[in-house]
Amino acid sequence: MTRTRGAVGLASLLVVLLAAAIAAQTPTRFGFGRPATPEEIARLDIDVMPDGTGLPPGRGTPAEGATIYASKCAACHGKTGREGPNDVLVGRAPTEGFPFSQDPALRHTIGNYWPYATTVFDYVRRAMPPTSPGSLTDNEVYALTAFLLHANELIASDLVMDRSTLPGVKMPAREHFVPDARTQTTRKPPL
Repeated sequence: MTRTRGAVGLASLLVVLLAAAIAAQTPTRFGFGRPATPEEIARLDIDVMPDGTGLPPGRGTPAEGATIYASKCAACHGKTGREGPNDVLVGRAPTEGFPFSQDPALRHTIGNYWPYATTVFDYVRRAMPPTSPGSLTDNEVYALTAFLLHANELIASDLVMDRSTLPGVKMPAREHFVPDARTQTTRKPPL
């Protein structure tokens, strides 16, 4: 029994020493790739904050957005945004309270769940259409955002959405979300 433990201990020690030797020989760089240029970083740095920071120049109306929606969005979200087959985008029910934590069957739509209109812009700009994310122009994204906000009865049909008007749209669910005020900038690795 003691001999077996000794052999296992010696084998474990050898594995640890071998792993340490391999780690010591691993280069810090592999000799391919290059640092990203400031222009490349700027093309990817397109996040939009709840207060509108990061919104690009451009503009769009609900009427312009309706045309774009019909051609680029309706196949996935339905003719009016209420049908699917993918996420339902339009709907204000429930109009009172915020019962989503008690009833997970309630649909989360732009009109009843999203806290910021700027988040709609940011998401559409980054992720839509799913077959070609990021392909929409900024004017198209403003127009689609205006169309979706109007369809959810949040803005008037003649309101122009741009970087000055979009952050001012008061979303019904905003008061139910708490901004992340943490100042920590580094992330701990997952366990």
